[in-house]
Amino acid sequence: MGMVETRRPRADRARQVADLLRREILQGRFQQGALPLETALSREFGASRNTVREALGLLREEGLVERCPGVGTTVAAEKYPHGLHRLLGLAETLREHGEVTNRVRTMSDIEPPAAVRERLGLMPGERVVYVERVRSLNGLPLSLDLTYLIREVGEPLFDADLERTDIFVLLERFAGQPLGMAELTLEAVNADPHTAAVLEVPRGSALLMVERLTHLADGRPVDLEFIRFRGDRLTMRGHLRRDTEGE
Repeated sequence: MGMVETRRPRADRARQVADLLRREILQGRFQQGALPLETALSREFGASRNTVREALGLLREEGLVERCPGVGTTVAAEKYPHGLHRLLGLAETLREHGEVTNRVRTMSDIEPPAAVRERLGLMPGERVVYVERVRSLNGLPLSLDLTYLIREVGEPLFDADLERTDIFVLLERFAGQPLGMAELTLEAVNADPHTAAVLEVPRGSALLMVERLTHLADGRPVDLEFIRFRGDRLTMRGHLRRDTEGE
């Protein structure tokens, strides 16, 4: 069966080039910060200069590169990888990239809404500890975390140093056992005005919204989190395996 050649809009080809360039930027190919000239990128990707220029424009709109007359295109900011193949806290994940700090916005003992009580497997009347934090890497806000914890591990947090310690590390200490598995939902949302102000991004900016229910090794749900990550500074990475058992 022969190939089907179709005349593709330049916008489609630009998107294709932008996807490949984005990956190379995130993988650290351009260590000095400067991207090759448009003519060199045209040869590399087999695309016209206009297509490359449009692809670079897409990446500029994402905040990934800057384009300066007489200077060329440079990487504007680093994106930090958050692994999905292991259950790690943000500080554990980003240790090699700098210091993660937590600013606690509120922390209280509350009666949970029914939706939270059901996810944590609690009985009516059982209370939880609610913690809201802004998490930063080297002073740059990365995420706004809303966390509901069972009281067994939540109450000791009132006397703990949450500014510089991952909650995951403290949970294992207070529970006397390791964490086991977590259920994860990941979706894209736009920053509402209040979240945008907290994370220091423009209103409507793309955020990665993570809902994560973490269990102890014995299977008990212990920690329900709603995390809004800055989409311009964090990328999710993981390994997927196709299970062929039983086929």
